Amino acid sequence: MEIQTYLVSSSGQMSLPAGARHRWSLDDGGPVDVIDLGFGVLTVPSGEGRKLLGDLLPRDQHAEFVRTLGDDPDLATT
Repeated sequence: MEIQTYLVSSSGQMSLPAGARHRWSLDDGGPVDVIDLGFGVLTVPSGEGRKLLGDLLPRDQHAEFVRTLGDDPDLATT
């Protein structure tokens, strides 16, 4: 695994690396799940986000984390 840096455009667009597009069968495009963790953003294949959160963080702990985000309407939807 390596860390790569990508540019986000002023409209918020970012390209998914070719290797990930091939591995996830997204050569022609398609949906992905984006999880805003508060300290970073995680992009995973569509349908995997909820399963991953369920495996990593129990529902009550996730709900408590969301409550700590305060009044930021964007972060409060995570």
